[in-house]
Amino acid sequence: MSAQTVSDYEGQLNAILERCHTASLDARIPDAGELPEGYTGTLGNFPVYFPDEIAHAAGLLPVNILGGGNKLEMKHADARMGSFVCSICRSTTELGLNGTLAGLTGFVTHPICDAAKHLAGIWSRNLPDQMSEILYLPQNPNSPGAARYVAAEYQRLRAELAHKVGHPISDAAIRSSIRLYNKKRRLMRELYQIRRDEPWKLSCSESYMLVRAGTRIPCEEHVELLEQALPAIRQRHVAAQDKPRVIFVGGFCEQPPLEMLETLDDACFIVDDDLLIGQRWFTEDVPEDVGDPVWALAESYIERSHASPVQHDERKPKGDYLMAMLRDGKADAAILTAAKFCEPGLDEQLFWSKDLDEAGIQYLVLEFEEKMTSFEQMSMQVETFAESLLFALA
Repeated sequence: MSAQTVSDYEGQLNAILERCHTASLDARIPDAGELPEGYTGTLGNFPVYFPDEIAHAAGLLPVNILGGGNKLEMKHADARMGSFVCSICRSTTELGLNGTLAGLTGFVTHPICDAAKHLAGIWSRNLPDQMSEILYLPQNPNSPGAARYVAAEYQRLRAELAHKVGHPISDAAIRSSIRLYNKKRRLMRELYQIRRDEPWKLSCSESYMLVRAGTRIPCEEHVELLEQALPAIRQRHVAAQDKPRVIFVGGFCEQPPLEMLETLDDACFIVDDDLLIGQRWFTEDVPEDVGDPVWALAESYIERSHASPVQHDERKPKGDYLMAMLRDGKADAAILTAAKFCEPGLDEQLFWSKDLDEAGIQYLVLEFEEKMTSFEQMSMQVETFAESLLFALA
């Protein structure tokens, strides 16, 4: 392969990463006139997981509302929420109150914690012209009726969206959306496999930008970007550095600042993570050619989903999926994080720490907040941790 071809791949990848960086950090909601053909509006949804296929089949662009980051000035939300509430709930409320999210057709949240559960109520009182819904997903997915319950919730959501957009949402449209999103998830699984196999070719922060762009742009466009990015990543000529291989967990809902991920990248190869796990929720394809596509989505939520702190599944013990990440990524250690005031994250951290102690695996515990702006102390902690790992592994 000529040097020119390699250079072309690198230039193409840099352009894609820049496009994804711009898209993922843009909190603005596009007007209906700016949307591609086939879309009539946008539907906001709160992390962790949302059945994007149903919104897509309705002609709505699913937009994952991931808070306001570390550049948002809080002027309204603090008067309506306590200071002990996590940053993502407060900044999401701020984005609603300051008009940034005024263009949404509706907003859907989930009872993953007390704060998230009450967002819909705050929304309906302060933004009465927007549809606001709570999508109730089962706390006990091991119940015999769990899949039927999820299917009923999805059908309820389907009916609400159909009423809002003014036309029925056909089974055929949902099947078509499932096929498209299956393709997107397959591409993201390939992306993460590259990180596990050759982490020097794609950093965690770069991978994160590639995935996060999919929370803001149409799935069709995201699929095209990933299809272009994957061969360019594979052709990257980057020397493997002397860094420890680690996994990162705790980024399932509130997102760490990009600068934090870049700080971790400087010291470690992050070979796996749970960042934006809702975008990669299914471990395999959702069945496409079935009689009831809503049942296929509901049954997949129960039977084909990744483990997560917000899904209490006895078949997925907390330690087991952590150890699987370590094993599959050939990782030397783990970085355990939790967003400040995040109950599910802090609960999980206790179990993770206990399991790693029992297995004799090294780990570093960190706390983050989306509005963090200083990373010097964290950088020192991570560098010290990485050096101690390299010394122990020498």
